[in-house]
Amino acid sequence: MMKSAWLFTMAMAVLAVAAWAAGPVGPPASQANPAAPAQAAPAPIPSGPAGERIRLGQQIFEQTPHFAAAYVGNQMSCKDCHLSGGRAEYAAPLVGMPGLFPAYNKRAGRVITLAERIQQCFVRSENGKPPADNSEAVRALLEYFNWISRGQPKPYPGRGLVKLPALQGNGERGAHIYAKQCSVCHGDAGTGMPPVLPPLWGDTSFNDGAGMAQVAKMAAFVQHNMPQNAPGSLTPQQAYDVAVYVDSHPRPKMNPAYKKY
Repeated sequence: MMKSAWLFTMAMAVLAVAAWAAGPVGPPASQANPAAPAQAAPAPIPSGPAGERIRLGQQIFEQTPHFAAAYVGNQMSCKDCHLSGGRAEYAAPLVGMPGLFPAYNKRAGRVITLAERIQQCFVRSENGKPPADNSEAVRALLEYFNWISRGQPKPYPGRGLVKLPALQGNGERGAHIYAKQCSVCHGDAGTGMPPVLPPLWGDTSFNDGAGMAQVAKMAAFVQHNMPQNAPGSLTPQQAYDVAVYVDSHPRPKMNPAYKKY
């Protein structure tokens, strides 16, 4: 039975631990749908060069360390932060993002472009280095974001993360919850199983400058989206407890040379 449950969970799991900080959070967790995150049906990928760029963007999104290796310093992919190809509600969806930039970014302290927001993710969530604005990787990702945004409602429902009350997490309680609910996918040592299951701490995880290194953001993501086979089953307090436990472990330090991102 334990083996069957493990295989079931592995088959379903596409977990994430990073945050797309742009935009407001969603409704309180009590108002959010606790079912699996909804997805918008994307338009067909066109043929020709435009379609090739979209497909490359999709590949980079799904397997970032493989298709954008020059800019990645860990084992994290974009899909680990933005579930269901960036379309899942309250999992930091990217649908509609091209229409929201340029925008003021609190982290940068200035107005930035969407290309610069992508650079932030490479520097922080992927613990790597920023690709140039006009690089093939950035252009392909922008094409992919434009593609998943076509024909979708504005504003896109479920933008950002659910809004949780400000709570104090308890790492000891979080350790027990993690052992029961999270370790089956992410492992006792938080190493995950890339590229399917992302690491939550250690050298191959996101660095301390990433959005998910912030307890409140991780708690909001976890509460609505995890565990993958029962999303929304954790209370806000339990989500905070897990987030504090995960945050208590070591992870890479962000390269200070990229502080502006």
